Amino acid sequence: MSATVDFNDRMLSLGLARVSEAAAVACADMIGRGDEKAADQAAVNAMREQLNLLNIEGVVVIGEGERDEAPMLFIGEEVGSGNGPGVDIALDPLEGTTLTAKAMPNALTVIAMAPRGTLLHAPDTYMDKLAIGPGYDKDVVSLDMSPRERVEALAKAQGCKTSDITVCILERPRHQDMIAEVRATGAAVYLITDGDVAGVIHCAEAERTGIDMYMGSGGAPEGVLAASALKCMGGQIWGRLLFRNDDERARATKAGITDFDRIYSRDEMVTSDVIFAATGVTDGSIVSGVKRRPGYVETETVLMRSKTGSFRRMIYRNPVD
Repeated sequence: MSATVDFNDRMLSLGLARVSEAAAVACADMIGRGDEKAADQAAVNAMREQLNLLNIEGVVVIGEGERDEAPMLFIGEEVGSGNGPGVDIALDPLEGTTLTAKAMPNALTVIAMAPRGTLLHAPDTYMDKLAIGPGYDKDVVSLDMSPRERVEALAKAQGCKTSDITVCILERPRHQDMIAEVRATGAAVYLITDGDVAGVIHCAEAERTGIDMYMGSGGAPEGVLAASALKCMGGQIWGRLLFRNDDERARATKAGITDFDRIYSRDEMVTSDVIFAATGVTDGSIVSGVKRRPGYVETETVLMRSKTGSFRRMIYRNPVD
């Protein structure tokens, strides 16, 4: 049985980078073209093709949607050669379809892989999220705190003023009150239009990005991907599923969720070692976007392994006609 084969994260990590690189290159021609669906489909096709070259028995647990919604890379789809370890795969072939279509910063292709049964099967619902970078005591902030209390607690932990804190929040009407409350503390708000996986990753590199904390609601699947990144980089993240209707509760039940009010920590969303790769599609604060040069195409990828805490920043050049 494949599940008994060791999860050789060192050997699999470079293959995972190739998967995200291929997806980024495939959708790069759609940057600025205004067609979100075409950009996403190009990334999906390339990612699936590369995944099927890996010696794994993979199951997509975070994907493009349910089987009846997505023709490829749907939740539950089996990928890989069928030889090798059983693995869970969480992916977003193009995190930032709108960003790509509008040629805006921070569009990424994102994928994480872990041993079978160790990634949270998050349903396609919203999740209330809160994240900070490494170096803090456990639970210095929490989802049960108000936005003001979170800023004040983090400032106290840093030994700084609240006006020295910067919080990343997804720019949505539902976050207007949260944004106002954070700004009332004197803290700065870094608004993003899309791409909350990148938003969370910003917290883990506060010295590079200037962002101390992420908060707000977004897709639950992206929460698992963000938790995978923070498992590798250090940092804390909490998530609580949010449901708008009975259909979403039914999705959660189907995914094995029984406690609808549970707050998941990073290590509850990702319970074992994980590898994570993200490649830039458009230029951003984490990685550069795809560049087409005379004779070659160039990508930048971050590749991480939680087992060793390794973080690689990789430039890939592929000759083209």
